[in-house]
Amino acid sequence: MAFHHCIFCRIVARDAPAYILAEDGDCLAFMDINPVAPGHALIVAKQHAENIFDIQAPVLQRLMGTVQRVAQAVNAVFLPDGINIVQSNGPGAAQSVPHFHIHVVPRWQNDDLLMNWSLRPGERSAIEANAARLRAILG
Repeated sequence: MAFHHCIFCRIVARDAPAYILAEDGDCLAFMDINPVAPGHALIVAKQHAENIFDIQAPVLQRLMGTVQRVAQAVNAVFLPDGINIVQSNGPGAAQSVPHFHIHVVPRWQNDDLLMNWSLRPGERSAIEANAARLRAILG
């Protein structure tokens, strides 16, 4: 069932326009209408899931194949210096639409897109302590 308040569900249902690139049983790929670079594409799960915590693992696994195919096409057509694969969860990560989606963003050196961070060494004991906390959950 489509969530008609959700723009991505409306695109999947063909109730809203989109420049569709590819589709299969689990996902839909289309151009971002607010591109940060030429070739900026989105891959969305067809079934509504708000974020990485809600999407079913088998759907996520199959969706990544489409992400790779779209990235390969963007790379072949636009010949960027690199590609970012971006997936955000929640307002603190600037998730723009509360429907699971992955951005394929072609990048060029000195494109001034503020996305990358500089490397700063962390404090090893804090990293070790955080790893122990995560391993306790992961098993």
